[in-house]
Amino acid sequence: MKHPINCFFAGAALCLMITPLYAQQSESGSHWVSEELSTYVRSGPTDGYRIVGTLTAGEPVTVLETSGDYSRVESASGDRVWVLSNELQQTQSSRERLPQLEEQVAQLEAELGGINETWEGRVMAMTETLEVRERRIAELEQRNQQLNSEADRAGQTIRQLQARLDTQEEDLLLRYFMYGGGVAGAGLLLGLIIPFLPRKRRKRDRWR
Repeated sequence: MKHPINCFFAGAALCLMITPLYAQQSESGSHWVSEELSTYVRSGPTDGYRIVGTLTAGEPVTVLETSGDYSRVESASGDRVWVLSNELQQTQSSRERLPQLEEQVAQLEAELGGINETWEGRVMAMTETLEVRERRIAELEQRNQQLNSEADRAGQTIRQLQARLDTQEEDLLLRYFMYGGGVAGAGLLLGLIIPFLPRKRRKRDRWR
């Protein structure tokens, strides 16, 4: 009975030794341990191999080969172990991406801050320009009001002077009329009086 049992164990051991030799080669490259992985890794591609350690979730590994449901990987520390293939992923884990994402966020925030500063500067310049234009418009409106007031006063003064000039012309015409009438009346009066004035006798009449 011992001989068949020994043969059985010998055959099983031989199969376990031969299996890695026929392991299928997979695509080499960077992989990451699934974030859900918290199991042990083994020394061979079956559950019959002993557990030799663990891999941290999100840890980067390099796939060397595959055999059945297992993949032989090399960790960052150089350890080569077997792990279930479905517990590997070809995308970088969130833990590994987090520093990159944080750096990208910092860069975007810096760019956004620069854009904000640029736009704030432009808005400030536009605001200052607008304020200057508003002040200029207010000054021009005030000056326009002053000119309108001066024009109104000038127009009123011109009307007053025109009224005075009209009055003076009327007075002058009245004076001319009165002077002319007085001269005409005096001439008429003299014309009436002169015929009645006594005339001087001639010298020859004195010797008669």
